[in-house]
Amino acid sequence: MNNVKYMREALKQAKKAFKIGEVPIGCVIVHEDKIIARAYNKRNIKKNALAHAEIIAINKASKIIGDWRLEGCTMYVTVEPCQMCSGAIVQARMDRVVIGTMNKKAGCAGSIINLLQMDEFNHKVDIISGVLEEECSQIMKDFFINLRA
Repeated sequence: MNNVKYMREALKQAKKAFKIGEVPIGCVIVHEDKIIARAYNKRNIKKNALAHAEIIAINKASKIIGDWRLEGCTMYVTVEPCQMCSGAIVQARMDRVVIGTMNKKAGCAGSIINLLQMDEFNHKVDIISGVLEEECSQIMKDFFINLRA
């Protein structure tokens, strides 16, 4: 697998968010070893709580695939998804999520709860975490240090 290669692409998206003052979370979705969607957080500029990187990427990928089901797809995201994004990932029937760094305050892929692998749901998502963890964690730290300054 090209986990590092694709996480670097997600980090490029996170850096775009950082430059415009958004929380620097980036995401790419891969299907058949090709990136079909790229996105970064736009919650503040769009004034929309739904404008998380993962949701934007799912919308783009669904248009490319031509279906709401994203079976056969892997999402690479720099920070562990929240409850909304984790729910959308399950609903989209994504095969796998590769996470850069976990989020102890809002993460719902294992930190607070693991919505991606609940027995009660009809779909479970494979999780790989810690890919380029240091870089993914550092961009978040840098953002919040700058925000407080």
